[in-house]
Amino acid sequence: MSNKIFKSIWVVAISVFLASLVFIMGISYDYLSAIQKKQLKAETELAAQGVLRAGERYFEDLDTEDYRITWIDAAGSVLYDNEANAERMENHLEREEVRQAIRDGYGESVRYSSTLADKQFYAAKRLPDGSVLRLSIVQMAVWTLLLGFAQPICLVILIALVLSFVLASRLAKKIVKPINELDLDDPEQYYGKEEYKEIEPLLWHIAVQQGQLKKDQAQIEKTALIRQEFTANVSHELKTPLHAISGYAELLENGMVKADDIQPFAGKIRAEASRMAKLVEDIIDLTELDNGGAEMKWEHCDLYRIAENAVDSLDVAASAMNVTVSVEGTDAPVKAIPRLLYSIVYNLCDNAIKYNRSGGSVAVGVRQSGDSAVLTVTDTGVGIPKESRERIFERFYRVDKSRSKEVGGTGLGLSIVKHAVMIHNGTIEVNSKPGEGTEFIVTIPNAPKEGEA
Repeated sequence: MSNKIFKSIWVVAISVFLASLVFIMGISYDYLSAIQKKQLKAETELAAQGVLRAGERYFEDLDTEDYRITWIDAAGSVLYDNEANAERMENHLEREEVRQAIRDGYGESVRYSSTLADKQFYAAKRLPDGSVLRLSIVQMAVWTLLLGFAQPICLVILIALVLSFVLASRLAKKIVKPINELDLDDPEQYYGKEEYKEIEPLLWHIAVQQGQLKKDQAQIEKTALIRQEFTANVSHELKTPLHAISGYAELLENGMVKADDIQPFAGKIRAEASRMAKLVEDIIDLTELDNGGAEMKWEHCDLYRIAENAVDSLDVAASAMNVTVSVEGTDAPVKAIPRLLYSIVYNLCDNAIKYNRSGGSVAVGVRQSGDSAVLTVTDTGVGIPKESRERIFERFYRVDKSRSKEVGGTGLGLSIVKHAVMIHNGTIEVNSKPGEGTEFIVTIPNAPKEGEA
């Protein structure tokens, strides 16, 4: 970056210098040309006075190395020329400066001389006898001016190149120095400082990125920790039913079980196997939810009908626990993932049944609220202590571990509910009083149409 800035500054400096040099040379050329004309006019006036006093004798022994002198009579014939044979020269009456001098007393022009083969300044003065005295000088060429100034110009260019190089190098280092000294881990400290004013938007962007990176890093670490804990919990949860199944099977295999106990033992093996199968199913569901439900299909569905189906599938479990489950409400059409809506209703109702009291009830309500479908599951169960309400959606968290094992809970139901609600960009609210029951309120917004944010 430093080299690029240095080259840019150096190129700009040299370009400005060369442009300035061309401009100055142009002005100098015009200025020197004006001086030439002024001097030529003065010399013409002096020569005219000399001719008036001495006539043609004025030209004798006259040093006219820098000027061409021509004397023309009133008819345009050349009487004298110091650089050409006057007798062979054509009539000069049509020359611009001569016509102007005859008319106004003085005339001048600039043109190419066919006689001398160069560009000339001409100045003509009319004498009292009607003749015209004309002086001319070669107009200074641009290249002549450049050659005349060659030595000082080369010196100036050399000095300019050296100074440009040194200043560009120092300026580039000065510009880059604050950037090189930036502490990208703490860009906020440079806000408001004069030397960082120009790059403050960049510093703000870096700070935002740093914050996002830290947040992402924290999330990654949190996710890794959750996965680690999840793996450990899964191992622990699977170990218990596996040990129970293995123990009962070993007793049966060794003939250590009385004939009357074989059926109860088989029942315990089936119960533990069912518990393990439910646990595996919940783990599979959570894995799919962790992937954002990408492979699940969004459809137009009715939450009320889904709630009815979920409650029907729990009829046996509710009867076994002596709990009454009812569904009330209205149609609630919504674009969602039907399978996940079913899982939400099923798990909430399953928990409401398992942690209820004998003779208790579960009320499921469904209604439409604007573009959202609202599900309410209210039970008359044991309730949830205030200190546990923030943790009930954690995987394998149980408020009452002994009750959970007794009713066969996996500890993953509410975690599945939470993830399913999140995938739908919905919300879930918990209201509960220990000993009086619990109410879950789930709001599922309609999925945006294609092309909408």
